[in-house]
Amino acid sequence: MKVPTTVVAAGTLLLCLAAAGCGPDGAEGQGAGGEATGAAPRTPGTASATTPVAAASPTPTGDGRTLTEAELTKVALTTGEAPGYALAPLEGTDERGTEESEDEACRPITAIINGSPEPAPAATVFRTVTDTREQGEDDRTVVTEILTSHPKGEAEELLRSVRDAVRACADGFRTTSEDGPSTYTGVKALPAAEAGQESFAYQVTGSLEGAGVPLVFHLVRTGSTVVTFYAADFLTSTTPEVPAALVTAQAAKLP
Repeated sequence: MKVPTTVVAAGTLLLCLAAAGCGPDGAEGQGAGGEATGAAPRTPGTASATTPVAAASPTPTGDGRTLTEAELTKVALTTGEAPGYALAPLEGTDERGTEESEDEACRPITAIINGSPEPAPAATVFRTVTDTREQGEDDRTVVTEILTSHPKGEAEELLRSVRDAVRACADGFRTTSEDGPSTYTGVKALPAAEAGQESFAYQVTGSLEGAGVPLVFHLVRTGSTVVTFYAADFLTSTTPEVPAALVTAQAAKLP
């Protein structure tokens, strides 16, 4: 996606709609701390539309260990491991979204939006991925990546609860937060790159000044580790895509 660096630095996943209250009752053009967002995001496009919605690797490799933060850091992608992309720690990750869904069935989706997936992880590592071919551009391609480790069985529960929520909340939902209410007009599953032991992608459509804002999340699980990728398009109604090369390269590093 293309997203202003002032928004990325805020550290929440739904960096405008959730944290800044940029839904129908929020202000357009503000970042998570209320700062001006500057240039608008643009959409990348690499994922295949022919891949299955929920893919599973035919040869599971996860050893089931709950990784520490130090271990998550070691398995996180680094610059050069996904050609064309640079990776760096995401700033401001102590600040998470505060949205609460009015519909309990949609809570797992809201938790991901807040940057605090449920069940709560044992350790978390955040990364920002930028397209190195766009150095110097104010609106360069950016994908947010979150690696989380979970106690036994809870990584599977996370994926299961998100799948259930995507089905239950297809018609959309509303949330409230300390910044005010937000409206999401729809939720749907998307094609997912085959990676890890489980791979699932979906779109949440937010509302900004009455226009639909597509937000895309791609979750990959191997063993007790889950990687969540996030992309958004605040310019058009076109669905953004998390580059498939990122998903497969990261999944390949998970123990």
